[in-house]
Amino acid sequence: MGSLSIGHWLIVLAIVALIFGTKKLRSVGSDLGGAIKSFKEGVGVGEASTSVSSATSTPATIDVQAKDVTAR
Repeated sequence: MGSLSIGHWLIVLAIVALIFGTKKLRSVGSDLGGAIKSFKEGVGVGEASTSVSSATSTPATIDVQAKDVTAR
């Protein structure tokens, strides 16, 4: 009751190809690849906006030079 050998996996792959057909499997693969690509882009945009928002949410210090108003 161990793992399946390479021969078993080839038989399963052949049965899946016969049931669904190679065209459908190819289109499913390209759809899955497109979904993964868009997910990665979405996560990348989310990380960039998170880093920007965390940078703007920290209090900023502003150096202001005091003017000498008594010298008039």
